[in-house]
Parts: sequence; structure tokens; C-alpha cells
Amino acid sequence: MSDLIHYRLEDGLALIGLARPPVNALSQPLRAAIIDACERAAADTRVQAIILHGEHGLFSAGADISEFGSDASFAEPDLPSMLVRLTEIHKPLVAAIGKLALGGGLELALACGYRVGEPSARVGLSEINLGLLPGAGGTQRLPRLIGAESALNLILSGAQINAERARMLGILDRIATSADQLLDEARAYAYELISCSAPARPAEAWPEPAEGLPDDFLTRYRAEHEPRWKSRLAPRLVLSALEAACLLPLEEGLARELALFKQAEASRQSKALRHVFFAEREAARIPGIEADIPLRKVDKVAVIGAGTMGGGIAMNFANAGIPVALLELKGEALDRGLMQIRKHYEISVKRGKMTTEQLEQRMDLLFGTLDYADLSDADLVIEAVFEKLEIKQQVFRTLDEVCKPGAILATNTSSLDVDVIAATVSRPQDVIGLHFFSPANVMRLLEVVRGKATAPDVLATTMKIAKRIGKLPVISGVCFGFIGNRMLEPYVREAHRLVLEGAAPAQVDGVLTDLDLNMGVFSMLDLAGIDVNFLIRDANRATTAHDESYCRLGEELYAMGRYGQKTGRGFYLYEGRNRKDDHEVVAMAERLSVELQVPRRPMDDQEILDRCLFVLINEGIQLLDEGIALRAGDIDLVWINGYGFPAHLGGPMHYAEQLGLDKVLAGIQRYRHALGEYGEMWFQPTPLLERLVAAGRTRIERI
Repeated sequence: MSDLIHYRLEDGLALIGLARPPVNALSQPLRAAIIDACERAAADTRVQAIILHGEHGLFSAGADISEFGSDASFAEPDLPSMLVRLTEIHKPLVAAIGKLALGGGLELALACGYRVGEPSARVGLSEINLGLLPGAGGTQRLPRLIGAESALNLILSGAQINAERARMLGILDRIATSADQLLDEARAYAYELISCSAPARPAEAWPEPAEGLPDDFLTRYRAEHEPRWKSRLAPRLVLSALEAACLLPLEEGLARELALFKQAEASRQSKALRHVFFAEREAARIPGIEADIPLRKVDKVAVIGAGTMGGGIAMNFANAGIPVALLELKGEALDRGLMQIRKHYEISVKRGKMTTEQLEQRMDLLFGTLDYADLSDADLVIEAVFEKLEIKQQVFRTLDEVCKPGAILATNTSSLDVDVIAATVSRPQDVIGLHFFSPANVMRLLEVVRGKATAPDVLATTMKIAKRIGKLPVISGVCFGFIGNRMLEPYVREAHRLVLEGAAPAQVDGVLTDLDLNMGVFSMLDLAGIDVNFLIRDANRATTAHDESYCRLGEELYAMGRYGQKTGRGFYLYEGRNRKDDHEVVAMAERLSVELQVPRRPMDDQEILDRCLFVLINEGIQLLDEGIALRAGDIDLVWINGYGFPAHLGGPMHYAEQLGLDKVLAGIQRYRHALGEYGEMWFQPTPLLERLVAAGRTRIERI
């Protein structure tokens, strides 16, 4: 037998253990080994039942994603055909599910007649996260097992559900007493099936998957959910596959599913989402630092500042079971911060996401203090005070005095110079930037800012701890705004300029949301706070002082105290959650355009899209050229997870590659000439983009 399979014959049972570390990805070699082993067991008269299991515990995390889009994806034996063959074996097959059965791994388990899982097992069909649908029977067998509505919700969510939920739905027949007992109890289950002459496959629980549902269920489901799907293809294909499960015999439904899967696999959206998948894994690699570097111990954390950001940061660590000291200078501010954290947890309790006991456990991990001396034993200290350099420097001077040797000192600055902050302490090697995004207890992105003196073990430790608290860490070098806010600046600038030239804020935002961005520029500024954006830009004024028109509209709103949603007026008017266009803003833009001698004209949607995205892309490529960003994929992750760029477009760098780097360069050059002095100033193509196009490259990388 293959090294990928461990085959054992035990008293009438064939035990087939999948042994392709680390997650038993169902690549072509493993598929071939599985079918060979199952055929061997089917032909052996001594074998009365077959058990499929993970040789090292884990069952299977699904298909080998690197095969998608290549010939290997359907190289014989392809997964759909292999699973059809498993369903034809005339002996009971039991899937013993340890740890995970995801995507193709769950489809493998569904092809078995019976399933038992360990208590901590998680199962799910997660293909939607890659712009795909289950293509090996998942959309056909699952509805026949748990009904169309439950199957549809599970597939479209891409969620992983626990063993108890899987048992209640009918995916698992049994849950083993423990992980250690899984294989023994799978054996016992197999012997029960043998003793009662159980069929190789039980009768379908839902032979009519849509039974009990209204005739127009799928039509109404589509109408209700399509606005949220925007331009995403995969959810619509899933719905078509479920419709096939409800209307067609299994064999025809499987053929329909396969055709839909191939359509999804060939789509640009799936290609983009697979790019994001691999970019996340690549982001964990730190060039020049070995994976086995000794890490610093982080058993206790301190957060300075109990405001919205500081409280959110503290929650991340409490959620991970790590004690947190939360420091404020005034008792009222500390009490307010702790109360706000409790309110967040209480909302989670009301929504059923945690129990009251879990709430109290997390609050017990939070220790409020007004005394810096209480931070003396902290392993990691994160400063989250007001975004002003002098204030942060003073905090770090104090930390230098009170923190123990080897403690990691982190600043949560969103734009300030981490090296200047590090220079205020006697141990700059221990200083790093950890830029959390608001709300910090929700947003997944964490920019990890490596200073010129930051020690390698400090960087590696913070990357590890970021994953421990559920964040996606992306490394950035030191510059104004790091990756995200550095790119945000030209993007916001161009949106302001377009309004001066004749576009309305709603038109600019509409063009961007039509591309499926979560928000347009002006909605985003109103949400984040026009005052916050002004203060960030004000700190960088030296680089923009030569352009009088630079975000003047936002500056006037700031001067008027119109800060956005929190004041009820910004670029838009707000009545509760309802947003309305504000004609005063348009009139203000008209007045400013006369004052600044900016000609106004009707603005074409394509020009709005091009100008906003071209300056965004150009700045990202410049960041890569400077070494601020390590990889183009890192830039994409920042903008997808921090700024709402649609993942199914792959991020701004991948979007540029799909558009064509030559077209991006030509567009920048076109606006450079068409927009006069403004174009000469701001539409300067980065040298790396010019080099890439000259070399005929189609991917964004340093050359």
C-alpha cells in the first residue's frame, strides 16, 4: 500500500488510515491511495465493514487547494468519481471523524454510509470562502441527509459546526466519548452494523430535500439574499446546485453540481479568493527569521488606555484566556472603560454567543489600575493613548522605567513613526508597532510594524501572539501610515478632488460600492470621524502643503464641527441610522472649486473608478518597492481586512494584475496629462510599475 494510507485488517474490519500530513488534503495521490484501499477491502471476503479515519487524529481538511485551476484538480481518480465509487461498495463504510472534516473531507465522510465524530470535531463545507461550491457531492448528498434549508444555510455560510450541532442536524450518527476513544467506538459501531446486517448505506433521511418547504422557497431565498451577495458568483451557483438537489435524481444532480463547480473554479472571483487564501499563509513567513526561533513568554498583558480602542484590545486577550491589566490615569475613565467592556460581553450573551459564566470568566481576567507600577510584571504592554507623538513618547519613557527587562513594548499608533517612539527608551529592540483596527475586538487585521531596531524574537513573538488572539497579522515597515493608511491618503485625496471637479459625494461612493467595496470614501470618513482623518492628515501636512486643494472640503467640515455620524452631519446628513445627501456639501464644493480655480464638469463613473483605484494601486506598488510591504499579497490582505476591499476581487494588487499592469500604467499616464498641474503633481507612476510593464511582467513583485 501507499505511504499515504495505513491499511489494517482487524477481526472483519478494514481500518484505512489517511496519512498525508498535516491535514490529509485530498490530492490526487491520496485520492488514488484511498480508492485502492477501499477496493481492496471491498474485494476481501474477510472484510465485513470498513472504517476510514485520520491516522494521526485529524480526518481531512478537504481538497488540495493548490490543485484548483490546474489539470491536477480532476486528474484520475477525481474526487467526485471516487466518492461515487465509495457509495457503490456493498459493505458498510464508517467515517471516524477526528478534529476536522471540512470541504472535500466532509464530502468524503458523506460518501460513507455512517459517521462518528470525536467530541471536539468540527465539520463544514467551506468552499464558498474560495469562491467555489462543493463539487464532490456536497450539494446533493447533504440535502438528502439534513434537508434543503439546513444544507443551504450551512453551505452558504461556509461555517464550521461542532460535533453536537452536527449530530443534531443528522450529519453525525454518534459522538465518541473522547478523541482517544474515537477509533475504538467506531469499531464498536461497525460491529453493531454487522451484527444487525445493516445496509451499506441507510435509507436517505430526506429523499425529498425540499419536503415541508414552500414551493417558492428557493425563489424567495434568492430575492432576500441577493442584495447582500452583490456581484458574488458562488452563492448563486450554490443555490442552483441546491435547486438541482430538490428537483433531480441524485445522478443528474451530481452532474449538474460538477458543471457548476467547474464554472466557479474557472471564474476570476475564485482565482482571487484562492490568491487571498495563499496570501494569508504567506503573510506568516518572516524573511530572515527561522520558524524555530525561541519566542518570548507572553503570559500577562497590559493595555494603557481604557477608551474604545484600548478596551477592544484588552478584550482580545481576555477572550484568549490571557490576563490583562488595563491602565487609566483617572478612576472615572477606568470605570467607564471596564463597564463598556462588560456591556459588549452582555450583548454577546444576549445573542447566544457566550454564557453568563464565560462573561464573568473574561471579566475576571481584566484588572483595572491607575498605577504604572502594576505593569511591572507584564510580558507585553500595548499603548493605546491619544494619537499624538509627544503623549506616546511620555508613556514610553514611563514604561522604560517600570517594565521588567525583556517585556515587549508596543504602540498602537495608526500613523506615527515607531522608530521615533522607540528612540525615547533605553531598549528600542523591545519596541514594536501593533496597529489594531477599530473596533479592535472585532476587526481581524493587525498591522505589525517592525522598527529598525526591533529584535527578531520580538517580531516573531508578536506574530505568534496575534494568531493566538485570532488576528491576521501583516508585517509593515515604518513610514507614515504604514501600509493601510499610507494607501488611504491618496485614495481619500482623489475622492475629495473628484467632488471639487463636479462629482457628488454620493456618486463617488456609489461607484465604489458598485465594485462591492463595503463603503465609499465619504461614508467611511463619516463613520470613522472627519476629525480623526483631519488629525492624521494634519500630522503629515509637510508632504501636502504645496497643494492648496488637498482635502479642503474635509477641512472645512472639520472646522464647522461636522465630524460625521457622531455629530449627525458630515459629508452626509444622518437621522439615526438613515443617511441622506446634503446639498450644503455640494454647494460648499462648488464654492471651493471657484476659489481654488478647479474647473467643474459632469463626471463619468468610469473616471471616478479609475482615478480612485489607480492612485491606490500606484501607492501600494510604491510601498512594495520601498520594502515597507514585504509582498503584494500582504497589501491585499490589509485592504481586504482593514478597509473593506472585496475579497472576491483579491485586493487592490491582485485587481491590478487582473486588469493588466500595462492598462494601469497607461491610465495613470493618461490622467497625468489630462489633469494639468494637478495631474503632474499626483499622477506620477511609481518606478516599479514602469519597470514591471517594461519587462512584460504580469505580477506585482520587486524587480
